Amino acid sequence: MKKLKGLASLIRFELPFSAGICVVMGQLFVFGKLASVFVTVSGFLSVFLISASILVLNDYFDVETDKINAPDRPIPSNLVSPSEALSFAIFLLLAGLLLSYIINIEVLFISIILSIIGFLYNRFFKRSGLPGNLMVSFSVGMTFIYGGATVGLPFHKIVLFFALIVALIDLGEEIAADSMDIKGDLLINSKSVAIKYGKQKALKISCAIFLFVILLSFVPFILNWFSTFYLIPIGIMDLSIAWPSLRLLNSKNEEGRKFIRWIYLGSTFALVLFLIMRLLGT
Repeated sequence: MKKLKGLASLIRFELPFSAGICVVMGQLFVFGKLASVFVTVSGFLSVFLISASILVLNDYFDVETDKINAPDRPIPSNLVSPSEALSFAIFLLLAGLLLSYIINIEVLFISIILSIIGFLYNRFFKRSGLPGNLMVSFSVGMTFIYGGATVGLPFHKIVLFFALIVALIDLGEEIAADSMDIKGDLLINSKSVAIKYGKQKALKISCAIFLFVILLSFVPFILNWFSTFYLIPIGIMDLSIAWPSLRLLNSKNEEGRKFIRWIYLGSTFALVLFLIMRLLGT
């Protein structure tokens, strides 16, 4: 039971679960309704399994660092051996790829891309700073395109719009979060934007990205993609980004983490509201 508990802990359930929800949201943005039960469940589970595999690999490659920074994690605490973690990651990956293949070839292709990016990030780019941040944010955005691909429309304009929006929000959050973790990142020789250019400059870059997101959010209305009624959730998203990002500029570490969380929660709420309105046909 302890072994099973350790393996389950490696997955970090809430993160692959969120990735799976993004896939379902991508499907809903295309159709305005749920896809078939098979496509919905298979799309969710395939990304869940692939994301879980990447997270297990993260612990596998971080075992030496975790012995110092997180000794209670399953591998350094000897609940799970490195070879068991690697075998578990491979099993999860193969299961996810198999489900992707069953859906369609486009989905399998995207799954392979996400898997490669996840491996490269864990193995080589985690401490690289901006390149690593870009890899993570790209993967986050790709979950929406993955959802579109499961229903045959990976490049639907609404899917691409929200993929870009969430990728940029995540990028801003990644850079801002690194600004709050300078002391720890110095110990692992990270090349984060904050370490290379200073905390204030990194936060200014992060806020500039958030400002661009706000400006970008008006493009669909200029192009008449959405009715003006959708300004409600988009306005909520913009407000949830604007105020905390301004407060970030002069925040201390713990306070800054709180503002980053507000941006995440506010943006997520706005996306869910947009989705509900689309389901209701408004």
